[in-house]
Amino acid sequence: MEFIIKQEALKNELGFVQGIVERKNTIPVLANILIESVGENTIRMTGTDLDVTIRCEVEADIKTGGAICVSARKLFDVVRLLSDAPVRFRREDNDWVKVECGKYSSRLAGVPRETFPEVPGFKSAPLSLPSELFRNFIKHTQFAITQEQSRFTLSGAKFMVGADGARMVTTDGHRLAFIEQANFENPPAEAIDVLIPRKTLVEVIKLAENHEGDVKFGEDANHIYFEVGSRLLVSRKLTGQFPNYEMVMPKNNDKTAGFDAAEFNNALRRVALMADDRTKAVKLEFKTGVIQIGANTAEEGEALEEVATDYAGEDVAIGFNSQYLQDFFGVTREGRVAFEFKDGNAQAQLVPVTEDSAYDYKYVVMPMRL
Repeated sequence: MEFIIKQEALKNELGFVQGIVERKNTIPVLANILIESVGENTIRMTGTDLDVTIRCEVEADIKTGGAICVSARKLFDVVRLLSDAPVRFRREDNDWVKVECGKYSSRLAGVPRETFPEVPGFKSAPLSLPSELFRNFIKHTQFAITQEQSRFTLSGAKFMVGADGARMVTTDGHRLAFIEQANFENPPAEAIDVLIPRKTLVEVIKLAENHEGDVKFGEDANHIYFEVGSRLLVSRKLTGQFPNYEMVMPKNNDKTAGFDAAEFNNALRRVALMADDRTKAVKLEFKTGVIQIGANTAEEGEALEEVATDYAGEDVAIGFNSQYLQDFFGVTREGRVAFEFKDGNAQAQLVPVTEDSAYDYKYVVMPMRL
């Protein structure tokens, strides 16, 4: 195999593919990517960890068709440091690959094409959402996915699309993020209800970051497919029963405190510096006109700051994990927020107060014992 490709185009696509490849794995060939010719002027790059597979296609001047299989990390490290000039690849004996760019020349050890695992075949992607909407869905929910590997069904996002709209839900058992767009101009002909793994969400948002069109997607019995331009991502679906999230979302929170998101977040970050490193606990005291945010540790000290609010009810004190709150304000940086609660023992709900938002966003967080 021999081909010539632009350095910038190659670097961009390798950036996506090598992100899938695990640096440490028990199957050595998975540290490699497969590069093969498709037609007369296209090469296809594929990387996989057997759970998630990404395939990118890019234009190239193909002198001789074929396939090469080389280390993803080493190739990416080499290509990103090359000058902005055409890069020539040539497969040599024993699967070695020669790389030339300007005055630079190197040889990379490769592996036989036959050793690279078979990847799932591409199925149709009949559904689509605008890239911006899809990015917002993921950004507003992915931080609430559990970090505990044992909680398998919580290690991804529940993603549903149907005639009544699209929604994504995540939870780790202590907090829950919910986002929904209820109305479509052209409702999809098919419905989908899947659990998408965390790693898949991370990679999809990379693919969609600078994409102006739609993200297309579909599923089969075991996989979900995402098509973003000329790039395809195939992921195994999580199996199991996701919790009944509608039961978790509070129905009888009768108290509401509205405040400025940026002001509250800045105060929270300052006060949280004095929170216990293990519990990250802060105390919110809701009083008429103000919310007092406080934290203290016997070893390091204490902090207290007030934030203006339109709350006018009875005094209520609630403890929270400060990191859980900061995660919400990491994606809700501006505007007004409604903090809905019942008392110091029931789950609270944070909702951005916007009139022109295309979607409905809610964040439920359990309190901590003070």
